[in-house]
Amino acid sequence: MPMAESFSAPPIAWDWLALAQQFERVRACTQKLAESLSAEDACVQSMPDASPAKWHLAHTSWFFETFVLAVHQPGHRAFDESFRMLFNSYYQQVGERHPRAQRGLLTRPALSQVMDYRAAVDEQMLALMAAMKSSNPVTQRAVAQLVTLGLQHEQQHQELLLTDIKHLLSCHPLWPAYAPDSLSEPDCGSFLADPGWQPLEAGIYSLGHGGDDFAFDNELPRHSVYVHAAQIASRPVNNGEFLRFVQDGGYRQPQWWLAEGWDWCQAQQLSHPWYWRNAESHAGGERWQEFSLYGVTALHAMRPVSHLSYFEADAYARWAGARLPSEVEWEVAMGRHDWPVSRFGERGSLHPEVAGSRAGAAIGQVWEWTQSSYAAYPGFRVAEGAVGEYNGKFMVNQYVLRGGSCLTPAGHARLSYRNFFPATARWQMTGLRLARDA
Repeated sequence: MPMAESFSAPPIAWDWLALAQQFERVRACTQKLAESLSAEDACVQSMPDASPAKWHLAHTSWFFETFVLAVHQPGHRAFDESFRMLFNSYYQQVGERHPRAQRGLLTRPALSQVMDYRAAVDEQMLALMAAMKSSNPVTQRAVAQLVTLGLQHEQQHQELLLTDIKHLLSCHPLWPAYAPDSLSEPDCGSFLADPGWQPLEAGIYSLGHGGDDFAFDNELPRHSVYVHAAQIASRPVNNGEFLRFVQDGGYRQPQWWLAEGWDWCQAQQLSHPWYWRNAESHAGGERWQEFSLYGVTALHAMRPVSHLSYFEADAYARWAGARLPSEVEWEVAMGRHDWPVSRFGERGSLHPEVAGSRAGAAIGQVWEWTQSSYAAYPGFRVAEGAVGEYNGKFMVNQYVLRGGSCLTPAGHARLSYRNFFPATARWQMTGLRLARDA
């Protein structure tokens, strides 16, 4: 199944040893993320939008078996014929799928069998890549592109695995930790009052991925866009700032909200971000806490606020006398700074860290909502075959997020990366950066 040219390709001179080593690193990282989970942890689905860790482990292997091994491995035999249906996510052209909201009911296969599945797929994939040097250039190109896409796909699921297990553990009354590390717990008393407005001059700019390295099809093609003069903050909004919105009654005042967002907010009875809670002190005052993958911690004023829906981010921006940036403004403004792309998504802490004084240090802590609807760039082409269902068919009723988060694997995010979610999504590591007209 050849990949259409709308996916940016690796170099023509394929380095199969390097690709195999990258394959081993990514696959090992996924398993390491699941090491601390029990079989019970790995099977439970806490809400329809989330998936069990066991499903993530199986689905990422399903991708390689379905799109690479089943097509390009001579005499391939499926590990288990039922897996083709059980672990298909949304690829209609592949065939039948198990309902997404019922993934937590898949107590079988057992976690141990899923790990056997991963091991079998790894062995066959490495053997296939080792044999590629003697294949014709067309086959080499097809396999190299699919392996590269599969690794990028698995890195996306690494982040999803973490955010999904975070939601699951937050449903436990004791708020247990996923990881043993602890966070400092200062009082939430101060915050940066100046967002550090950066000017953005009016003009025509290039938008989208440029270069020969990998990019998803929704980042292409690169094209010219006119941008009006504006200003954009040098850092994301932090907890202390958002707490002022909460304390000012922002969740009770409809004037800040889009009509659909207000109806949703009222229906959900929201009063603060998802993982916040007010554990009143013995003196009767507020004592705000938030849940992290390290367990419960005091709300740190200087950490970027996270787990906001588009509606919450937009309401805060209006309350603050600003707005959300467009994705064009975001990419142009962030692209003016000389930061190596490898800075994006460097995984250190599993929770947003205090933003530095430079904009470069403030990228990659939370995915940042933009006001841009998720739509195709001019000249966008959907890839042929089932792999073409990867991005294009979701270009409706979604908003674009930029920048990566503290949970994004190292080297995965880039300046042109376009993440996307519906306006009510809150379980991802999502925050905001303010913008305003010049």
